[in-house]
Amino acid sequence: MFTYLRKKRYNQTSFQLIDEQGSKKSYAGLAFELVDQDGIKHSGNLDAAGVGRAAGHVVGPVVVMFRQLHDASNDLYSRLMVRKHYPLQITELQVRAEHTRYLNTEGSRPQKKPSYINANSDYYQVEVRHLVEHVSHLPPEVASHYPVQCRPFGVSLAEGRHTVLQVRPLRALCPLLSTDPQFCTLNLYQLALMATLGNCPFGHPAGKSGVSTPGGELSMVDWQVSPEQSKAYYPLYEDVQYSRRLEIVPFDPVLYPSIDSLSGRGQETPSSVHFRGDVRFGAEGTSAQAFVTHNDKVIVIAVRSSGSWSQLSRNADVRQVPFEEGEGHVHGGFYDAARQVYELADSYLDKFYAGQKVLVCGHSQGGAIGLILAQMLHKLRACDVQLYTYGAPRAADQAFVRAAQGLVHQRMVNHDDPIPGVPATWMNSSLSAYHAGRVLSFKNVPAGFGVFVAGLNQLIGEPYQHHGTLRHFMPVEFGQGQMSHILWEPLSETVTQHAVSRAVLEQKNAAPETGAQLKQLVDISQQFMVDSYIPSCWAALRRSQQALQARRSLVTECEVLFVDQAFEHIAQQLRVRYREEMTCAGSTFEEQVRTMNLLMREMGNVHNTRKRLYALRFKVPGGTDVYGRYASQPSVLAESLARWEAHSESTRIDQLAMAPVDQLIEGKRTVGKLA
Repeated sequence: MFTYLRKKRYNQTSFQLIDEQGSKKSYAGLAFELVDQDGIKHSGNLDAAGVGRAAGHVVGPVVVMFRQLHDASNDLYSRLMVRKHYPLQITELQVRAEHTRYLNTEGSRPQKKPSYINANSDYYQVEVRHLVEHVSHLPPEVASHYPVQCRPFGVSLAEGRHTVLQVRPLRALCPLLSTDPQFCTLNLYQLALMATLGNCPFGHPAGKSGVSTPGGELSMVDWQVSPEQSKAYYPLYEDVQYSRRLEIVPFDPVLYPSIDSLSGRGQETPSSVHFRGDVRFGAEGTSAQAFVTHNDKVIVIAVRSSGSWSQLSRNADVRQVPFEEGEGHVHGGFYDAARQVYELADSYLDKFYAGQKVLVCGHSQGGAIGLILAQMLHKLRACDVQLYTYGAPRAADQAFVRAAQGLVHQRMVNHDDPIPGVPATWMNSSLSAYHAGRVLSFKNVPAGFGVFVAGLNQLIGEPYQHHGTLRHFMPVEFGQGQMSHILWEPLSETVTQHAVSRAVLEQKNAAPETGAQLKQLVDISQQFMVDSYIPSCWAALRRSQQALQARRSLVTECEVLFVDQAFEHIAQQLRVRYREEMTCAGSTFEEQVRTMNLLMREMGNVHNTRKRLYALRFKVPGGTDVYGRYASQPSVLAESLARWEAHSESTRIDQLAMAPVDQLIEGKRTVGKLA
């Protein structure tokens, strides 16, 4: 409602735009428009000090507004303004505000009126949305210490006075995501958080701070996504121009009516554009969720299974079907889900793809879906795709894996997570049907190296294979409460199949013919994202940061000694078992030859794994190994790290994330004593 005052005529009505740093030049030259109480329009340009004056007499109060659109001289803004879908009404005022910075680095409003403002001047804190016509693409209003009287379009100024308007910067926090193809621990951690976000209600990702959307303003955000979670995890954010944030499209039925009226679809909403929560697949109706967002550098697609362990186990034996978009065969249920997610991604890319890198991430079944989806995007859209998965089960056969070799896929597996090691055709089979002699329990080794099951993946012709570069997160427990970890690429199945092999050993030691199935025996506590994978990714990032800062290798001498001694014991016992198998009279010749071949292969894998351990000993990480492309942007990285490290949770002391002290293992100790 307009407030009508007694009409008087003045010649001195003026106003000034300043930024939070106090600069009077940030808005110099902008075209403005004043409308007085009689509806008479007065136009002009701000002078070099950001001051605008009414030309002639005005009848107060007056309303000031800025209609001047950006002139398309900047490619970032011009693309947003002329794109076919959801073109934005970006004013020159918005562009100027995006290039200013907050006075308080955390983004809070200044609490006091600047001392340099004349006591006789009015002072208000305003936002771009108060001064422009179209605001649906702008962030929501933030509480102000000096609020201004706003009209539906424009800000009211008192007649005959000078008013100072301090314009809030238009900045946003955008997660640091490297687009370089090489692996970096920054992406490992950041995309673990993005994969978890897929399980949050759209537009309301959980967090104690209450502000945590990819398009949100500058704020201190945590990603606590489980009520039972004891620790908060914070992304590393870059403070960017608002138009470079990960975008959530505006909801404005007037500006953006139904995009495709001929299709009969209803009004598009941010939820329908970015999110799909009803992905269904498998005999038990297992569900998954997918979320997609973008900026000018990257498109991020997160896929997360919302099904339970029991649903996964029931759907594990779904038959393989031909991968119609390429070569090979894939898991029918995961393929069905990937096609549903592809519909969302394909529609989104039609609207917003402009040559950006595409980052796909997924957890558990979402990782398997993400693999098939990434290959579909690679084949059908010719996108530059990178994939990060966490605890993903096998999804495809050898032909698919071979054809997808060009797809960059970083596959993280927790040492105690059984799902990546589960051969799908075992899931509903009784383990007692197989020969106990195939299980070899090692002596004098740490618990994490205790079991080898010969031919676990080949026992009955397992058709599923893994794709991608393994990033195996292996805790190293020295005993007496001391521990650390190694993130590496072991070849030995004693390590990579540890969780499933342990379940097989439990079955072997149980009462005969209990008929227990694998799904009843495996421990899936290490499969959870919040409780397991995110802490592991955080620990890996912290460990690599420490190694980079100290300019030392990713593993210490004591870790190499400890793990290598374990492998030496394993190699010796494999050789003994191989010789025993040569003279074994309790099996057929075919079984004997097969077991000997499997034992020989594991001996070779142990040897090559030890070589990788030795090489890791001399691997001193560079900046790109830790931060990817941000290693070449030191100022951006330093500011982001300072913001991240301001949270005590980000840099807390945690043994798993720390390099061990060499004295933890003395020369007199043996691996056997530590087991």
